[in-house]
Amino acid sequence: MSEKNNDKLSQGRFSRRELLKSLATVPVLGAFAYAQLRKTRYDRILNSSILDELGISQKSDQKIRPLSKGKKLRLGIIGYGGRGKYLLRAAGFAEPKWIDSVKEAAMNNSADKRYEEYLEQEDLNIELNAVCDIFDINAEKALATAGNPGRKGSDSKPEHEAKRYKTYRELLAADDIDAVIIATPDHWHAPITLEAARNGKHVYCEKPMTWTVPETYAVREEVKKSGIVFQLGHQGRQTESYIKAREAIARNILGKVNLIEVTTNRNSPNGAWVYDIHPEASMKTIDWKQFIGPAPWHEFSKERFFRWRCWWDYSTGLSGDLLTHEYDAMNQILDLGIPKYASSSGGIYYFKDGRTVPDVLQTVFEFPDKELSMLYSATLASSNSRGKVIMGHDASMELSNTLIIKADRDSTRYGDKIKEKIIDPSRPIFSFIPGRKKVDAVTSATEQYFAGRGLLYTYRNGRRVDTSHLHIREWLEAIRNGGQTSCNIDRGFEEAITAHMGTIAYKEGRRVEWDAENEKII
Repeated sequence: MSEKNNDKLSQGRFSRRELLKSLATVPVLGAFAYAQLRKTRYDRILNSSILDELGISQKSDQKIRPLSKGKKLRLGIIGYGGRGKYLLRAAGFAEPKWIDSVKEAAMNNSADKRYEEYLEQEDLNIELNAVCDIFDINAEKALATAGNPGRKGSDSKPEHEAKRYKTYRELLAADDIDAVIIATPDHWHAPITLEAARNGKHVYCEKPMTWTVPETYAVREEVKKSGIVFQLGHQGRQTESYIKAREAIARNILGKVNLIEVTTNRNSPNGAWVYDIHPEASMKTIDWKQFIGPAPWHEFSKERFFRWRCWWDYSTGLSGDLLTHEYDAMNQILDLGIPKYASSSGGIYYFKDGRTVPDVLQTVFEFPDKELSMLYSATLASSNSRGKVIMGHDASMELSNTLIIKADRDSTRYGDKIKEKIIDPSRPIFSFIPGRKKVDAVTSATEQYFAGRGLLYTYRNGRRVDTSHLHIREWLEAIRNGGQTSCNIDRGFEEAITAHMGTIAYKEGRRVEWDAENEKII
């Protein structure tokens, strides 16, 4: 087709005769191609008119502001297990062997961008001065990671040496530490956060915030009294689709929201917390007494040490681990706060391995002040994907690392357009798919689960970025410049109380109530 004709087509000034003539070289397909072009152009105009009415853009509008020019912050890490390794990598400190493995993976598969994205990750102007892990093997790996050998691999010389501390108290008392990342089992989150606050160390703590209800009040009080900057590890706060979802709610695109359904579906031993046991684990390499800490005493057990999430003695179960991610996403989008009521049911229906936490859980949270309910439904023995849906009178929103909104067939707001066939309830009236042209190289089932929930990466300035990196970055910027983090101590308090309500309802088999005036679980 000539340049002149292309210009006429782009301006919508192409007549039917001219278009058919230009397609004469493909006579069989000519009429069909014209019909498709007309339909595509009509759909674009229609879609544009709907978007104009909704007042929301499909463009990615989240930008990364330049990193402020502040002092280099000195960091400590407490707990260098699976999550600790990930958080340090998000902060800019990757284990040398991991660098070697992803470099090789990239050479063998051009779609694997993990090494490229790590190299593109912003330097956060921090140094890792201290590590603490009660498993000697992990501690040694953390020290090698702290050296941050030029992001080149295991053959490079360390740029910086960190010190290993045998206990978290010793680390938090050190003078050359400004802030600390806490990535321990659940039963240690509160004690370490409390000690850090008393020592004036800023805290990034993995979720859930606390292991028990009394700890929740103590942590909030101490953090506020100390004035430290606190960030709870719900990196979904940085997910672009969640930010766009909040905008859609603010614009009342869904109408009156009445029901939220969020889910967990996994079907693998790793997804059910049956983690690998390190071959070098023993009473000589693990400080078992320190691991137990505030938990009930139990004789040395490799299973309990590596698979601690399976026991209430150290874990908060599905409520504290996976429910909290889903709740925090909804709290971010809808400002839910703490529910008035919680009811739970479920049990240990598949994994007969001695665990005490359920592998199937249903919890319903009631928010009478918001006139809505939130249902959490989980199984660790089925990979049937159900996602999360926010249901309103006029439309429903399906949410993951993307966002889709479909009008309700009985909507009041969109009723006329549905009757006029302008809106089809079976098709989205709005979709938001950041980075739609990007290839996802994530492969494992567990990683796919988190990626689908926007917990591994999002997009900024057209580039894929680790959400944990953005969450840590936000925390560091708040330390340097003041202000609040997106998952601050108040949001953490709401998360912890909500999760505890669900757990108590499950354990006691009855509805639990929150007394907002006196801030007590009844």
